[in-house]
Amino acid sequence: MATDTLIIGLTGNIGTGKTTVLRMLAARGARIIDADQVAHQVMAPGGIAYAPILALFGRGILDASGAIDRSRLGQLVFGNPDKLAQLEKIVHPAVYAAVNAEVQAAAEPVVVIEAIKLLEAGMAAALCDQVWVITSPVDQQVERLMRDRGMSRAAAEARMATQSPQSFKVSQADVVLDNSGALADLDKQVEAAWQNLVNARTRVSPTA
Repeated sequence: MATDTLIIGLTGNIGTGKTTVLRMLAARGARIIDADQVAHQVMAPGGIAYAPILALFGRGILDASGAIDRSRLGQLVFGNPDKLAQLEKIVHPAVYAAVNAEVQAAAEPVVVIEAIKLLEAGMAAALCDQVWVITSPVDQQVERLMRDRGMSRAAAEARMATQSPQSFKVSQADVVLDNSGALADLDKQVEAAWQNLVNARTRVSPTA
């Protein structure tokens, strides 16, 4: 990692549009680290979290290939705060270590770490120079989860109920992006925030 690399932590509750903002930031030249993809890696067979998760939840969470079936695992932990906390105690440190290694290897002037538990897992305080939070109305989040992920309304609401309130995330934010309107409106907000980086630190390039 270059000594002048700026690290942005990007977060927001499920269905707020984090993936969309990541694409916008990647198009402007940022290096993207998706903590959920990193979680897949550490939970894969041979990953550092695989054996501890298996020891805790049993082989019933495995699919036919021996990989952890995240859907089965999710059914066990979502709605069960104790089991969710046990899982996160295993996964969060493993993801942090892997993300930190990627950050240290980055050559880009801006690195964006996207993580839904960025604040709760302590990653923001440990790694990030700024925290950007994406928000949208709850009803829009539910509609997106139903449309884009095929969830029922009850499943979408149950998943959202496991997350910290948007107000908590906003209270920790350096930049808040409102994704309640058109895509073009969101892009304008991203561009404004990006230009603030460029203006404040001339070494950051606004394009790839």
